Amino acid sequence: MTEIDTDIIVRIAAKGDGVTANGRHVPLTAPGDRIAADGSILRGPHHVDPPCVHFPICGGCELQHIDDASYADFVTARVAGALAGQGVEPGRLLSPHISPPQARRRASLRASRQGRKIVIGFAESGSHMLVDLTMCEILDPALFALLAPLRTLCGIILPDKRAAHVRMSLTDQGVDLLLEGVRIEGLAADEALLAFAQEHALARLTIDEGDGPQTRWEPEPVTVSFGGVPVAFPPFAFLQATPDGEAALVHDAQQAMPSEGAIADLFCGLGTFALALGQSRPVYAAEAARDLILSLKSAANRAQRRMVADHRDLFRRPLTPAEINRFAGIVIDPPRAGAREQVMQLAASNAPVIAYISCNPASFARDAVHLIAGGYRLESVRPVGQFRWSTHVELVGIFRRG
Repeated sequence: MTEIDTDIIVRIAAKGDGVTANGRHVPLTAPGDRIAADGSILRGPHHVDPPCVHFPICGGCELQHIDDASYADFVTARVAGALAGQGVEPGRLLSPHISPPQARRRASLRASRQGRKIVIGFAESGSHMLVDLTMCEILDPALFALLAPLRTLCGIILPDKRAAHVRMSLTDQGVDLLLEGVRIEGLAADEALLAFAQEHALARLTIDEGDGPQTRWEPEPVTVSFGGVPVAFPPFAFLQATPDGEAALVHDAQQAMPSEGAIADLFCGLGTFALALGQSRPVYAAEAARDLILSLKSAANRAQRRMVADHRDLFRRPLTPAEINRFAGIVIDPPRAGAREQVMQLAASNAPVIAYISCNPASFARDAVHLIAGGYRLESVRPVGQFRWSTHVELVGIFRRG
């Protein structure tokens, strides 16, 4: 019998620690690293120098110290482990899609005044302290480029002893910027806002001083396009984190749908899937957020799409089996907690195919158990690492009846 080497890191756990064969967790280690007797780390072949100077202090990334192959393995293992934990075995576990660096098109940062200095960045890992970002390997360069001038602007509009939220999204027209927790007092502050928006060609600048968002600059209506259709974009509305990640999810969902027949998109948001998959077919789209569903309805009407956009809370009023059975395919993209109420109705339906997009492998696995018990088989699962170098993993699973 071969003795197991318990000083070698064999895998990365769900929260990013390296794990030895006997279950010891060691932070900031990579598969193949050896843990010396004094606790020091002897680097193995998969341990790399992090590309960002702020790692590992910045909480924006947890896994910059492992190579690309190990990160892809981690993304896959997160999904496989969640499924195995529920006794679910997919027909195929497909190769993961991993977003490249500097591709994140949506970010929420914090800004604070520290004496005369304005700090903007992510919080330190496990702390409320902010890391003042001088570089960032995950943000799209168009977003990162605003941080330096934002420090100057915040010097005028950020009150003492208050933190602001800096929320940025890339839209069809450019950067949509929402500043929360700031205070605009006097002509100088108003002029500084206008000059900032103009100089940096913002798509929109929205301010929330504590009594709701107020748009201060929007030269033309801000939109984000899905399936070639521009949709009015509420400030910092939900978007898939990267364009390539969105495309990977849409592709797998689209490939799973039959060539003809109406489909339903549940928890549709602004229409990421409804518009991409509904270019030549009828679509029913349901969403509880009123602003999102109204934006989608208006966009679909302008584009003359065959779409019913329904303002409906699927937790309180899920589609029933009789309603579901009208569709040739179902797309469902619920929040992190999953969608047990709707999944139970799906499990009792005759829908031939379900494309389930999830941002939480654990809740997906729990919902998969109910679908399988109802007679579905999990044909395939593709892990998607849109949040590069983080432990946050998404996926698309395809269920077929019979």
